[in-house]
Amino acid sequence: MANLVEATSQKQFEECLAKAGKCLTVVHFHAAWAPQCGQMNDVMAELAKEHVGTTFVKLEAEAVPEVSEKYEVSSVPTFLLFKAGEQVDRLDGAHAAELTKKVQRLAVSGAPAAAAEAPDLNERLKKLVNAAPCMLFMKGSPQEPRCGFSRQIVGLLKEHGVQFSSFDILSDDAVRQGLKTFSNWPTYPQLYVKGELVGGLDIVKELAASGELENTCPTAVSLEQRLRTVINRSPVMLFMKGNKEAARCGFSRQILEILNGSGVDYDTFDILQDEEVRQGLKTFSNWPTYPQLYVKGELVGGLDIVKELKESGELVSVLRGES
Repeated sequence: MANLVEATSQKQFEECLAKAGKCLTVVHFHAAWAPQCGQMNDVMAELAKEHVGTTFVKLEAEAVPEVSEKYEVSSVPTFLLFKAGEQVDRLDGAHAAELTKKVQRLAVSGAPAAAAEAPDLNERLKKLVNAAPCMLFMKGSPQEPRCGFSRQIVGLLKEHGVQFSSFDILSDDAVRQGLKTFSNWPTYPQLYVKGELVGGLDIVKELAASGELENTCPTAVSLEQRLRTVINRSPVMLFMKGNKEAARCGFSRQILEILNGSGVDYDTFDILQDEEVRQGLKTFSNWPTYPQLYVKGELVGGLDIVKELKESGELVSVLRGES
């Protein structure tokens, strides 16, 4: 298919964007070792048949690192959607239905289509503002704010011990534009508590200065308390990149295969979804890499340790907490 291509260099990638012009371009950052990427390539092929005016580009993330780094792609599969050379949306993970929905929405131009999407968008916005007791809509992430106002509000929330989750509005233009109307608040960042808009940076500054911020927003538990809670969520807990259904690095994929073969139930935590846990657990456990496996709250180790336990025949007893 002429509209399904492979880009093997930054130059080819940029040429694909330029050639597409104002039409939609969907870029799949993939890896040969990840089976879920192969599945999503099949999805891309089907979408390419349906949307002949859209360009679908496959790009191996590790083979073209300059492009991956520019767009902050740290795991596969990741999908970036472009129009007129500008990123308009993003999808992390192997979510075929969500990718299909995004392509269908963005491939059709014109106001009537946008209007038809409005009810669905409002439902989505309601879910997002209620996704956590305290939700911050900002540019970037708390670890890497991408504007001065976002940096300031994150600093204030952290300084006052506020526990909050965040949404990067730069990753989703539909949310970025729709939330302005939904909340009747034209600028970002925006802070919500229990689904209700608190306001932007100036309001948060006023609350902090008056001493009301801690009463308005839920305060955070300590990181150590949070880590202990997550570690003990299940008798066998695996901290990895991705989840049971979709490992997002080779080491995580290997350890999943070993655990799946053990016959012992376990739960997983995706460290790519929580930077605080990802960094904090390294210090807490004094173990610098991932994956990390815990049994009854105690660290067993990483992939090499699990391999050794399997080879020695001790793995199942360790997972059951018998030794």
